[in-house]
Amino acid sequence: MVSAKPEFLDAGSPDAAFDPDEGADSAAIRIILADSQAIYRVGIRKIFALEDDIRVIAQVDTLAGLHGAIQRFPTDMILLEGNLISGTVDAIPELVRRAPQLKIIVQSAQNDETNTVELYRRGVRGIIPRSISPDLLVKCVRKIAAGETWIDNQSINWVIEAYRSQASALTSPRTQPRLSPKELAIITCITQGKRNKEIAYQLGTTEQVIKNYLRKVYDKLGVSDRLELALYCLHHQLHKKAAGTVPVTGAAVTEPLAVNSGKP
Repeated sequence: MVSAKPEFLDAGSPDAAFDPDEGADSAAIRIILADSQAIYRVGIRKIFALEDDIRVIAQVDTLAGLHGAIQRFPTDMILLEGNLISGTVDAIPELVRRAPQLKIIVQSAQNDETNTVELYRRGVRGIIPRSISPDLLVKCVRKIAAGETWIDNQSINWVIEAYRSQASALTSPRTQPRLSPKELAIITCITQGKRNKEIAYQLGTTEQVIKNYLRKVYDKLGVSDRLELALYCLHHQLHKKAAGTVPVTGAAVTEPLAVNSGKP
């Protein structure tokens, strides 16, 4: 029978206590592997063992074990097998509720449009195939740890199409929400991949003010995070409307993959 108890890899046994700071690089990306198949856990752990900046602190084989692990150990990221949350609608929102700072990567055996859109909507930072190469897996972890969203071209098309359908009621001028010049300028900075601190410096204000503006923008546009905000912007060409409102420098919107995903 598969145990729901987390196995802490650096401890002498699955039940032993483990101090994650003992002999560890405090700057390393701390990961929990959540996978029902031991062969994947062993293989992925060996891949990360070669990297100085990535450290596996625990592995679990059930969703219940994952809940216990994230409460017990300070963690930056979860690498989660898609099958562990199959049929559980609220699995991702529950993980986000328990640990809002965690970044979640889902390993999926197949690329499904409906499932992909829902996972990103619910808070997943990246979706990767089970067959991903070691180099690409490491790159994905580092990008997401830096605050970006990992999303391939096919998934971008799916998310955009889903968002267009959802936002169809907002396409007419009568129902289009009104945004202030500063809100438009902040949105433009978001689509350029800038973090709140960088936006605050550029616009001559504080990081907390930017956070407050973003919450209002999310409410106005009916989006939940920076990725949806960027997709909304591209669909409605808001970055063009922002031109000349508040001085904003930076590259044009050409790489939506670089959108930093921190909330708000």
